[in-house]
Amino acid sequence: MATRKASPSSSFSSSSHASNRLVLWLSVALLVIVLDQLTKVLIMRAFNYGDSHYLTSFFNIVRAHNTGAAFSFLAGAAGWQRWFFVGLGLVATAFIGVMLKRHGHQALFSLALSLILGGALGNVIDRLLHGYVVDFIQVHWADWYFPSFNVADSAITVGAILLIWDEMRRVRKA
Repeated sequence: MATRKASPSSSFSSSSHASNRLVLWLSVALLVIVLDQLTKVLIMRAFNYGDSHYLTSFFNIVRAHNTGAAFSFLAGAAGWQRWFFVGLGLVATAFIGVMLKRHGHQALFSLALSLILGGALGNVIDRLLHGYVVDFIQVHWADWYFPSFNVADSAITVGAILLIWDEMRRVRKA
């Protein structure tokens, strides 16, 4: 049985497809960053810190600043958390970049990573520019208020859900 050697043009083609996929996934992340930063600029122009506008019985637009992580974790720390979360975001960016390069052909997995990447960088940009993350989406029921969040946080959450879904699909196939 004869074995087929890959021609130079076929290996160029496969690396070209991999590059195209990487560009696609990085474009998704860039779209998240742009949407996140655009919405935050609009909120910062229209609202003073602490201002709130009730839209429905369960949804408000509010300008909040979060110096901590999710649910304001470490918000009361002495300031070191800003640089810790910037560093963590940059380490996550490098790791996700490697994962996208290696697994860009796996659409759901790569979409999930791209959303997480865009969200993480959106919040890193805030920390670098302002020293805090601008949050503005507030969901509530009666007197119970979920912590405010933003487009970046939403992208990270959707990305995490997609990662879980992707893993569950993988486990079922095995």
